[in-house]
Amino acid sequence: MKEIRFKLRERIRELRKKYGYTQQKLAELAELDYKHIQKLEGKNPTNPRLDTLEKIAKAFRISVSKLLDFK
Repeated sequence: MKEIRFKLRERIRELRKKYGYTQQKLAELAELDYKHIQKLEGKNPTNPRLDTLEKIAKAFRISVSKLLDFK
């Protein structure tokens, strides 16, 4: 079973492509540093803080629970 951080990496990438966002655009909308988005989507993703998840979810206009819906 994959660790949550790897599932989250795939989920962010999936949503970003669905919404047509670049990593830079997502970072701007989420009010995060571009490098932070790169790290979350990278080969060895970091473990995000709850406030980071909230910002990313807000950028996608979804709830945190929807962001973490790893189907």
